[in-house]
Amino acid sequence: MKTLITAIFTAALLSTSSTWGWDSEGHMQVAEIAWQHLTPATRTRVSTLLELNPQYTTWIENQPTAMRQQVAFVTAATWPDYIKKAAGYIDDTDTAPAGAASSQNIGYSDKFMHKYWHFIDTPFSTDSTALVQPVAPNAKTQIDLFTTAIASTVANDDIKSYDLVWLEHLVGDVHQPLHATSRFSAALPKGDQGGNLVILCGNPCNSKSELHAYWDDVLGSSNSAATAITAADTLPAAPAAGAAITDDQVWIIESFNAAQQFVYASPVGPGKGPYTLSPAYKSKAKTEAKARIELAGIRLANLINNNLK
Repeated sequence: MKTLITAIFTAALLSTSSTWGWDSEGHMQVAEIAWQHLTPATRTRVSTLLELNPQYTTWIENQPTAMRQQVAFVTAATWPDYIKKAAGYIDDTDTAPAGAASSQNIGYSDKFMHKYWHFIDTPFSTDSTALVQPVAPNAKTQIDLFTTAIASTVANDDIKSYDLVWLEHLVGDVHQPLHATSRFSAALPKGDQGGNLVILCGNPCNSKSELHAYWDDVLGSSNSAATAITAADTLPAAPAAGAAITDDQVWIIESFNAAQQFVYASPVGPGKGPYTLSPAYKSKAKTEAKARIELAGIRLANLINNNLK
């Protein structure tokens, strides 16, 4: 059994994407949109739960009383990334815990970073390179697990608080196209790790970055909740029918399709790069990212409104 588990996590690492998802600003924009669509009763409940997070006092420090609940909710969406650098948390990227520990749901006593929860890399190839399928646990398995837990009448508030901040984050993650796919090719037969192995050039071409990082930051890289709130409140409204979709598998398929249509589009070629993005590419990327963020926020609100007990 131990050998099998090791093999599973080795396969996961071959197709893993960056675990940052949208950068902090993108995640906070998702949360701000969700906040605006939460019912008053749900706002009260989530605010009570967030007080249990170990970073709560930092989130509300120097905030006006009238803004504390909103800012806490918006900032909480970044907590699963915050713990990757926080003292006391165990980096289990390369040493994923065996068995149930990898998908455990025990609340804030869990000190694993669980970086493999942030993505589900559905593979594709345009040159018939063999694919490696995503394994569990992943973003979808955890969204499902945490949704069930916050709806439970027996789970305690410590677990529900922990699950709430992860849901805020993971719903955002699966709407980032490169957290839902990995491209396999002759140049990258083990997958491009959600675009992390595709190199972009700056101008001049001595400043390089990754395709995944570009999409993480496409709507900004500020750590300010106020900046994210302002930006989110100006995003175009999402189509009602799309916003009403509650099936997280559909969200993931949408992101998978968006990756092929918008991320791996010209001038991004089939190999490792480096590639220099055109103004037209960047314009389409921003438009698509705004649409994905807006959908993620409303869908997150619906998930919380419909399930949180």
